[in-house]
Amino acid sequence: MKIFGKMRIVVLITSIILLQNCTKAAEGSTPSTPPAPELPIYTVITSPATIYQEFPTSLEGKSNVEIRSQVDGYLDKIYVEEGAYVRAGQPLFKIDSRSYGEQMNMATANLQVANANIQKAKVEVDRLEPLVAAKVVSDVQLRTAKANYAAAMANASQAKAAVGNAKINVGFTTVIAPVSGYIGRIPYKKGSLISRTDPSPLTLLSDISEIYAYFSLSELDFIAFQNKYPGATLEEKLKNMPMIELAIADNSIYPEKGKMAMVDGQFDKTTGAISVRAAFPNPNGILRTGNTGRIRMPQLLSNALIIPQESTFEIQDKTYVYVLGKDQKVTSKPVKISGKTDSYYFISEGLSVGDKIVFTGIGALKDGVSIKPKAISSDSLLKVKPL
Repeated sequence: MKIFGKMRIVVLITSIILLQNCTKAAEGSTPSTPPAPELPIYTVITSPATIYQEFPTSLEGKSNVEIRSQVDGYLDKIYVEEGAYVRAGQPLFKIDSRSYGEQMNMATANLQVANANIQKAKVEVDRLEPLVAAKVVSDVQLRTAKANYAAAMANASQAKAAVGNAKINVGFTTVIAPVSGYIGRIPYKKGSLISRTDPSPLTLLSDISEIYAYFSLSELDFIAFQNKYPGATLEEKLKNMPMIELAIADNSIYPEKGKMAMVDGQFDKTTGAISVRAAFPNPNGILRTGNTGRIRMPQLLSNALIIPQESTFEIQDKTYVYVLGKDQKVTSKPVKISGKTDSYYFISEGLSVGDKIVFTGIGALKDGVSIKPKAISSDSLLKVKPL
């Protein structure tokens, strides 16, 4: 029994020693820290580039003409289809011309009567002139005859004008295209009664050989535009401005480049903007009146600070990047964007040439976090349109 008691004492002492050793080991150890993440680093450089300032625009054809009848009558013929291309002078519609033909016949007959009265009055004058010279009859009769002759001449002029007017009305019964272009919707059908006072035109004819893009510049944009291009007058500045681009609804770039053509005479008091027009050739008729898009005005930068868009993040409408410090820790920094391409931002404030920023993997970063930088080539990333 004594032996077993001694063994219990030895086991108890051993357990106490082991427990003390474990406690000391636990007190002396430190928690393990995760290794610093290895992230690619982009070094900010400069490069010549072209950036674009964009403005929403609405498109209109060179001319949009309402085709209306200038005479009343029934629509007798329709020579064209909706959406068809027509050339200037081509017949479009035919108004029933029978009543106008009869008016023409009546006016012609009246002119013939007027010409006959001229001859009659002239004969009377010729008859009286020698008699008055011989003092056979009074000169009052001659003056009366000459007055009748003048009245006959005036009546003939009126009759001739009536013939001309009737001829014009007959011509108006055939409605022709004043310009070349595309036919719009035709709301009237054959047999419809057409009037000059109809609220709806026969159709709308659009000349889209050239397209006008209308957009607005704010007062600040307009001042910047004036300061950007050389020239003493606004007309000279427009001539010295480079060609502009048009992005259409599917975000593709229209193949033809345009030119600034007109600036409105004054600012709108309500919006504080001024209307501007640009002209684009449209040889294939791709663009139509009513299309929308975005005007892209180019700006040439000789030394643009360029960073990838994926290296940035936004907080409350401000754009930030993570800048790598000498201690291998990152710090968020706001930047000001002056332009962009599909993949890159052009920076006007916040960074300098040679600054190192985190290229990718910024989602889990915070200020003061240490990283293991991995260098990448900036030149291999850049695909910016050069000057």
